[in-house]
Amino acid sequence: MKPKTRNRLNGIASSLFLLAASLTASAQTIPAGRLLASNCFQCHGTNGAGPGFDKLAGKSASEIYKEMIEFRSGKEGTGLMAKHSMGYTDAQLRQLAQWLSTQR
Repeated sequence: MKPKTRNRLNGIASSLFLLAASLTASAQTIPAGRLLASNCFQCHGTNGAGPGFDKLAGKSASEIYKEMIEFRSGKEGTGLMAKHSMGYTDAQLRQLAQWLSTQR
């Protein structure tokens, strides 16, 4: 292999390595549940204390999780929150509740 070709390939490999490393680093800094909660903010506000709907700010993760499970089971009716909660797994609901509980 010619030196120019080898240098180009090394440069490309280095660039790909740095790109992968930066993507991995940025993925690790996003808290679990934050993306899942982006749908909640439409009604509950960006910090969970929006006007007109239940305030999520200040609630514990276990309280939010319990409410979501109750919505999903139908104990709290069949409204919008019941439909939203049906779209999440238990693990996702826990991540979502944990994230929302940190909002103030």
